[in-house]
Amino acid sequence: MSKPSNRPSPKGLLERLQEGIVLGAEGYIFELERRGFVKAGAFVPEVLVDYPSAVRELHREFLRAGSDVMVALTYYAHREKLRVIGREDELEAMNRTAVRLANEVAREGGALVAGNICNTWAYDLANKAASSKEVRRQYTEQLTWAAEEGIDFVLAETLEYVGEALIALDVIKSFNVPAVINFSPIYEKSKDGYDWIEACRILKDNGADVVGFNCARGPATLLPLLCKLRENVEGPIAAVPVPYHTTPKEPSFQFLKNLDGTSAYTLGLDQHLLTRLETAAFATEAEEIGINYIGLCCGAGPHHIRAMAEALGRTTTASKYSPDMSQHGLLGLDGVVKKSEKQFLKHWK
Repeated sequence: MSKPSNRPSPKGLLERLQEGIVLGAEGYIFELERRGFVKAGAFVPEVLVDYPSAVRELHREFLRAGSDVMVALTYYAHREKLRVIGREDELEAMNRTAVRLANEVAREGGALVAGNICNTWAYDLANKAASSKEVRRQYTEQLTWAAEEGIDFVLAETLEYVGEALIALDVIKSFNVPAVINFSPIYEKSKDGYDWIEACRILKDNGADVVGFNCARGPATLLPLLCKLRENVEGPIAAVPVPYHTTPKEPSFQFLKNLDGTSAYTLGLDQHLLTRLETAAFATEAEEIGINYIGLCCGAGPHHIRAMAEALGRTTTASKYSPDMSQHGLLGLDGVVKKSEKQFLKHWK
């Protein structure tokens, strides 16, 4: 029997998708790591209990930048990861705080609140029955707390096994909220051997409201996959790539290299980061091929989201401070650039 829903927004995800594109900011973990509130490596959101004000501020920045969704920062806030850092006893506190903070900021701008679950690192094909039971337990406890605090839908992301994704979907459906299921296409197939298009079709056929991809691939290597998905699967599709220059040779950011040939994942990724103009171009391309839920994942900042929102024809709160290079002391209009400075511009060409 489905549990009663406790949805914060009077207009839910599915209604908004019928009206147009939903823009969702993610990448909280990487951005908070850059700011010194999350430890790279485990990437567990300890910040929720150590510095909740930092999470609140980032939610507000993404809201001002135009995000329609406040994603509760429960990514990797599950038993398997908290056990690694010795903070499993804070599991419930982290999960409840994450949803409360998302709700608090969402109310300031009419945004949706997404509960969040992800790959558990517990699913094991060699021990499928027992590991599936553990995955279900972890998802159920996280979503029980999330539903009690109030969510509009659940985003299940960075899933690499169809089997684990089906467990996630089944648990989400038991809470009577819409389900967005996003696979992370690091490799050419899922870890349990499914073609990515078939993987999405299976989840769609089993009742997922939105299917698609997040993380791993940048726009350049995700867009071809999205075109195939749009051609073969009906209904809302999600596209939430990482903002990095992935290539056919290095299709996922896990494979990107430093100049000396060593791995750039994760501490050397800055050199591969997309500009805001490039992420804006991705938003436009995704819209043109019929993607319904658009966002960015690990590595994204509020400036990327604002650029995407504006590319989709929106004016955000942060648009008041969007770039105007006509006012620049060297790059600006004739009336702004002083005559004494113009002599130096020839060296720039």
